[in-house]
Amino acid sequence: MSASVASVAEAAEPTGKVPPRSGTVQSIERAFGLLETMADHGGTMGLSQLATSSGLPLPTIHRLLRTLVDLGYLRQDSSRQYVLAPRLIRLGESSGAMLSVWAKPHLDRLVAELGESANLAMLDGDEIVYVAQAQSRRAMRMFTEVGRRVLPHCTAVGKAIMAQMPQDQVLDLLRRTGMPEHTENTITDPDTFAQALLWVGEHGYAVDDEEQEHGVRCVAVAVPDAPTRLGLSVSGPATRMTPEVIERMYPILREAAVALSRDLA
Repeated sequence: MSASVASVAEAAEPTGKVPPRSGTVQSIERAFGLLETMADHGGTMGLSQLATSSGLPLPTIHRLLRTLVDLGYLRQDSSRQYVLAPRLIRLGESSGAMLSVWAKPHLDRLVAELGESANLAMLDGDEIVYVAQAQSRRAMRMFTEVGRRVLPHCTAVGKAIMAQMPQDQVLDLLRRTGMPEHTENTITDPDTFAQALLWVGEHGYAVDDEEQEHGVRCVAVAVPDAPTRLGLSVSGPATRMTPEVIERMYPILREAAVALSRDLA
């Protein structure tokens, strides 16, 4: 079998779904769709799970997966599950660097308008990873190291992103991570967390109320229509980040997220 993803184009069966966009190669669309589905499910899935999630016929999925294995982008473990392979890291590192370039003017604008540190973060597997930051100019400020990884249940950006996800995916993620407690404010119960996500959906933004670290509050929104699950956040000392201040910040943060989405389109 050829090691080219495009080589299986003619062999892919019709699925009854919407045909590929004009000018695209259907097999490449499907292959990247499978990779994104696996990323959304923690990076490991079986053939039948992928068939259910994608709606593609099993023979088509099998051929695409074998090609991705041959190319080094997937591996198959001892239980016959497919796993995202390390070769994807190089692509992820490059795309992450470009994300920070596109985000920088929007983060700088948030700092100028709101006075607190601004972050861009993404959901990577089961973790939130911070990919870009602009620091506040104030003497007392919050600093999150770019590349830092945290669990999403105790962060505003994690809540904002998960509020956009199907409920079953959220529950699966929470089962895998275990929802450990970081402070007395950390939500550690899945049902309580589900209610918190409903609040996010109703209000349009999420808040970390000293749930990750004492003395730190954060407000975040999801970046709409982004190529991956992204969120923008603003964080600062809890003494400055009062509920009234957070409510005034939200429209500006939302505007920045929409503007970033346009740049990434």
